[in-house]
Amino acid sequence: MATPAGSSESVRLVLITGLSGSGKSTVANCFEDLDFYCVDNLPLPLLREFVDDPHRILGARRAIAVVTDVRTPGFAEEFPRVMERIDRDRVHSTLLFLEASDETLVRRFSETRRSHPLAGNRPAIEGIREERALLADLRAGADMVLDSSEWSVHEIRDEIFREFGLADQVQGVVVSLVSFGFKHGVPKGTDLLFDVRFLPNPHFEPGLRELTGRDAAVTDFLAQHEDYGELVRRVEEFLLFLLPRYERENRSYLTVSIGCTGGRHRSVAVSEELARLLSASGWSARLSHRDFGR
Repeated sequence: MATPAGSSESVRLVLITGLSGSGKSTVANCFEDLDFYCVDNLPLPLLREFVDDPHRILGARRAIAVVTDVRTPGFAEEFPRVMERIDRDRVHSTLLFLEASDETLVRRFSETRRSHPLAGNRPAIEGIREERALLADLRAGADMVLDSSEWSVHEIRDEIFREFGLADQVQGVVVSLVSFGFKHGVPKGTDLLFDVRFLPNPHFEPGLRELTGRDAAVTDFLAQHEDYGELVRRVEEFLLFLLPRYERENRSYLTVSIGCTGGRHRSVAVSEELARLLSASGWSARLSHRDFGR
């Protein structure tokens, strides 16, 4: 069916799925705050209708988030077939998979006194393990996998806003550059990681400790060392090589984490410079300094 006149703009579709109890409804609420039209537990026949003719279903809206999971009969078998029907010229889609550790999921089901949809009269852990095995292939093919085991509701919201806040305004791959400190742990959802701890540390330089990688004095200090410029150049070239290939494979998001010891100086400076260079090359780049204020 042809796209109606005046409706050539592609529709933004985020398919939210994953393990029961992993926070899919919480994530859907975040998308609603981003002005997505949200539907929870949409039956697969209706989802098929949507991907076949999204403009007729959505009308003037251009962004929708759909939660669908094992509550739908035949989900594991039928959902991949629905994904294959998506017309990539008309629908810009992202498959977002939510998961959490077995221990976390058992605790959540215990706290809410809800039964796992696959457990029946069995202990929740048996349903969780069955579901994890059932959805293994779907997880492997997801555009993004988020583990909510150790996240608060606020951290989940921050992650969704960071990754999808401009999703309906950009085309192609969105690059999220995240600076962090290794002593605080590697950011969840990292696709590519670069360790910049080999660069000289401004923390030990008089007058620079209380500054950050956003300050000119810090970047000037780093720029004096040949390795800094060479690192930025090589990482930029690597990303510019990868991004068109990810785009060709319909990849929507790429999270690149840049780490130093504390996440205040070197990783911040490198991330800022890479964001500037990628933007100058026409790519959508977002910055997030996770440990900036610690």
